[in-house]
Amino acid sequence: MNDAAVLAEADVGIALGTGTDVAIEAGDVVLVSGAPTGVGTAIEVSRRTLANIVQNLVWAFGYNVALIPVAAGLLALFGGPFLNPMLAAGAMAASSVLVVLNALRLRRMVAV
Repeated sequence: MNDAAVLAEADVGIALGTGTDVAIEAGDVVLVSGAPTGVGTAIEVSRRTLANIVQNLVWAFGYNVALIPVAAGLLALFGGPFLNPMLAAGAMAASSVLVVLNALRLRRMVAV
């Protein structure tokens, strides 16, 4: 039976890794082990990935909204200190590292 056409038209097509090459290419998700019990794990991975994307976007957006004006000298307008550009660059790099580390937490879930 050729289910590649159905997999291609589905909102989310899940193919087994032991299936035909056409079905594997047409599926959005391929369960490499070939065990249908992996569907639950695939759904959980996708939920956690979406949650992680939202966390990273909220963190990065909030950080940038709060600290870019400070780096631009907004505090100096009100008598506060100037922020050294090297510190601002370091803080921006630290923000990027935090986003990457948060995304890397998903690797622990996938390895299970």
